[in-house]
Amino acid sequence: MNANSETEPNDGKRAVIYARYSTDLQSERSIEDQVALSQTYSEREELEVVATYQDAAQSEVSVLGRGGLLDLLDAARQGSFDIAIVEALDRLSQDMEDLAGLHKRLSFLGIEIRAVHEGVASTVLVGLRGLVGQFYREDNVLKIRRGMTGRAKEGRSPGGLAYGYEAVPGRVGARLIVDAETDVVRRIFCEYLAGMSPRDIARGLNVEGIAPPRGSRWNASTINGNAARGNGILQNPLYDGRQVWNRVRMVKDPDTGRRASRPNPPEEWVVAEVPELAILAPGVFEAAGKRKVER
Repeated sequence: MNANSETEPNDGKRAVIYARYSTDLQSERSIEDQVALSQTYSEREELEVVATYQDAAQSEVSVLGRGGLLDLLDAARQGSFDIAIVEALDRLSQDMEDLAGLHKRLSFLGIEIRAVHEGVASTVLVGLRGLVGQFYREDNVLKIRRGMTGRAKEGRSPGGLAYGYEAVPGRVGARLIVDAETDVVRRIFCEYLAGMSPRDIARGLNVEGIAPPRGSRWNASTINGNAARGNGILQNPLYDGRQVWNRVRMVKDPDTGRRASRPNPPEEWVVAEVPELAILAPGVFEAAGKRKVER
């Protein structure tokens, strides 16, 4: 039986299609497939598709920052369509609050959400899918963290690469020292211990045209870093042959949708000795830390 056999006739009803993929593990092809599937559904249901909205490589955690979905909501307020078609409800959001909020707003505007595989989005279906989606997302986060913790305990990189190191092809988390960048790291520590400020050190590196870790220019924060997060050249114990991971955790601000860092207590840090990755001579890192405290 058709999922919409109990709904009112679709005569003259205008529909829009929404498609999204979230990570680089998927591709543009994912959006094309979603649109094609939704288009086939609209033809079967005799709906007139008036627009297609999409968000590529966008997180499902929050609607904020997703231009395609925000454009769809703007069109909904203008009364531009009657039905929103998605492949599945988790394409809208895997967050219970966000999915319920979208359903509430569109329902208020007299707009129906239809999922190709699930039919008309009722309040009960939205609640169930929101719960399942959020559980799946949170469980996936825990699994990812378990894997990262395992790598960190083994002395492998659990995430990104620090300046001065490069990945080893075919070996997850393994790193090699980049000779050209180690000279810059040693120079930074040497100049800092000689009395130069991070701002002056950055200025000198920029004058000489030395490429920074990211962006186009060195700045004081790149060198000085943040003690709580353990980032920045002067704050990174990896240069002393010691990897410290899980100093902070990332949480989502429910009002802005942006991620914010929160410090973890030291007992939750994952520390591994990796002397083969040390760039500095013994005692240099501690001396720099002592000078920072004194300043």
